[in-house]
Amino acid sequence: MKKSYTIKSVDELKIVADALIESMAESNVFALYGSMGAGKTTFIKAICSALGVENVVNSPTFAIINEYAHPNGEPIFHFDFYRLNSAQEALNIGYQEYIESGHLCLMEWPEKIENLLPENCVYVNIQSDYSTGLRTIYWEV
Repeated sequence: MKKSYTIKSVDELKIVADALIESMAESNVFALYGSMGAGKTTFIKAICSALGVENVVNSPTFAIINEYAHPNGEPIFHFDFYRLNSAQEALNIGYQEYIESGHLCLMEWPEKIENLLPENCVYVNIQSDYSTGLRTIYWEV
């Protein structure tokens, strides 16, 4: 089933985040696609907020991975693969162990490691229309 939302402002992200959280019954791995500045990190912030995460959520561009604490104590992993030069670099940081952990994994720039994405991965696309300020976020489960 395809889900698609078009929003005008960041304030509307909670609705989309809640809908994505409903999709978590199908998978714990989410690959977020979108151009630079499309809003991938902002959407991950909204997802974490909707889940009750109290940590500061920001892009792990230089660290490659950030870990946040879900209120139930389980970790949430946030990846940013923008700086990777190869999928092997992801494997070197323990990517496979994170993905197989069963914990929530949210990934920015997954195209850098596309051949490593698991079968149950949910592909989330964010398209921005900079002239109107509208963003369309869609995925299929």
